[in-house]
Amino acid sequence: MRKVKDFYYKKAKKDKYPARSIYKLEEAQRKYQFMKRGDSVLDLGCCPGSWSLYASEVVGETGVVVGVDIQETKQVSRHGGAEIHWLQHDIMDPDMVPLVRKIRPAFRVLVSDLAPKTTGNRWTDHQQSLRLTRRTLQLARILLLDKGAYICKAFQGEDFPEFVDEVKSCFDQVKVIKPQSSRTESREVFVVALGYRRPPGQVS
Repeated sequence: MRKVKDFYYKKAKKDKYPARSIYKLEEAQRKYQFMKRGDSVLDLGCCPGSWSLYASEVVGETGVVVGVDIQETKQVSRHGGAEIHWLQHDIMDPDMVPLVRKIRPAFRVLVSDLAPKTTGNRWTDHQQSLRLTRRTLQLARILLLDKGAYICKAFQGEDFPEFVDEVKSCFDQVKVIKPQSSRTESREVFVVALGYRRPPGQVS
């Protein structure tokens, strides 16, 4: 696919972020303020690192960020930002959870910009996207602290409302947004969920 060097692509280069996706997270953060100073953040599908870098700046030196991706990610934290722990691992692998917990047992925020490799077939791409988003929700249920926040990318399609209902079943507030920095032709949206209701007695 041709890389469109639009306003946000150029802005990311100017601001020294590795990808334009940073502005999608920034827009959501400005509106919902789900990350705060000192928070712990788990970033799934972190490569090339823009979301982790931004989260690191928001939570500051007293916070912590863990970025997980099947590809190796190497970015240096900004001055004044939280330390970022980069973990190269497949989020579908059950072994990922104990590896993450060696760094941090649970998190205040879980974010995901994961997307499948698109095939051009809308139904196939939608189903592959749902497979990823459902895994991130499963990990949120395991790794989020009570009242925690969750944001993930998803492709719109016939089964998307069912996924939103799944998110609503365990969060107090759920919104679906399309950031201004998302390309107009893209079917991507972001699910922002606040106030995780951790089941009583669930062990971290």
